[in-house]
Amino acid sequence: MIIQNFARLATSKLRRDALGIIEAGFNSINTRKIIDANVSLHRGGLLKIKGNWLDLKNYRRIYLIGIGKAAFSSVRVLENKLRDYITDGIVLDIYGAPLKKVKSMVGTHPHATETNVSATRQIIGLLESAKEEDLVLTVITGGGSALLCSPYKISCELKDRIVSKLWEAGASIQEINTVRKHLSEIKGGFFAKLAYPAKVVSLIFSDVPGDDLDMIASGPTVLDTTTVEDAAKILGKYNVLKQCNLPNCDLQETPKDPRYFQRVANVVVANNRIPLNAMSDMAKRLGYNPEILSSEIKGEAKDIAKRLVLNAKPKTALFAAGETTVKVIGKGKGGRNQHLVLAALRHLKKDQAIVSVNSDGFDFTEHAGAIGDQETLEKAKKMKLSTEKFFKECDSFNFFEKVGDAVETGILGTNIADFMLVLSK
Repeated sequence: MIIQNFARLATSKLRRDALGIIEAGFNSINTRKIIDANVSLHRGGLLKIKGNWLDLKNYRRIYLIGIGKAAFSSVRVLENKLRDYITDGIVLDIYGAPLKKVKSMVGTHPHATETNVSATRQIIGLLESAKEEDLVLTVITGGGSALLCSPYKISCELKDRIVSKLWEAGASIQEINTVRKHLSEIKGGFFAKLAYPAKVVSLIFSDVPGDDLDMIASGPTVLDTTTVEDAAKILGKYNVLKQCNLPNCDLQETPKDPRYFQRVANVVVANNRIPLNAMSDMAKRLGYNPEILSSEIKGEAKDIAKRLVLNAKPKTALFAAGETTVKVIGKGKGGRNQHLVLAALRHLKKDQAIVSVNSDGFDFTEHAGAIGDQETLEKAKKMKLSTEKFFKECDSFNFFEKVGDAVETGILGTNIADFMLVLSK
């Protein structure tokens, strides 16, 4: 099973049902399934990508580039499909292995390092070599914003510090990626400009609420709708320059000339509606009424936790998907999903359970997320653990580690943000 500690966590029927529903969500976003459902190679070199047809014989060279936390597993499947049509390629992910035609490079996430910089420079070099008669087939997935690192006029370390301060201040993913785009030489459409005039087709795994294409992995192949002024306002809003002891921060405008994007096709092949549908089907089979609160959930984790619990009805599986934020005020360890479940404990009724997980299996820690119910509260009380104290310290990881209610999956080869469930008897 994907949830490695399923049996240990499933100590009641309510817990078993909740975890079974979440397991169905994880299963639905298996990368191989998604690529097989959207990409097929036909006789004569005709490649079909979700209704778009490409004649591979029309291209002199075909490059395959993958970026993000679902990139390696996707590229491995694509390489097997395309076989000898691939000329060269690079995949940058948090894990990898030797491939036949594509160079696998392992970077770091969520904090970028010089390893990421080196890999990004090689990707830039490959893009710059592309000509009009070439095809650049790209996989863009969540996590690409941190993995791609070619900062404008600052070091990768300083850029990472700026981004970290935004996370800690509770900035939204849209705000953070707006700043990232204007601090980068490859995000915010620069990837497309570097590849111009080659044909570019991007297979996109959306981890951003609403499938906002210019925000997914900071939109490397998408015409950016934000400006330098937008990025500067965000830095000012969260007082980032002062926190980083910077007198100023050079920002650059992203490419606005539409010609760089005329030969670019951006195709969303996966988003959070896939697991929401799969989990709804499983809930029905288990005898619950499925309801979706939102597929574009955003806001502070503690507020979303309360909203989920208070909107849950009897015999109902209430779902949400998206990405919450946490304003870090303590010195603990945790992630937004664990923080959400910890916040929900004060609102839960005796006949309810809540689960919140990151689809990539890594909720800023080795936990994918957590499950919470009355059993969690009873264990905490027996162990004399104050839920309020752990919450104020933003120490959700250690709380769920101690009570034994963390959801563990290991790192998964996919990423479509977070999904949440409140299950009521």
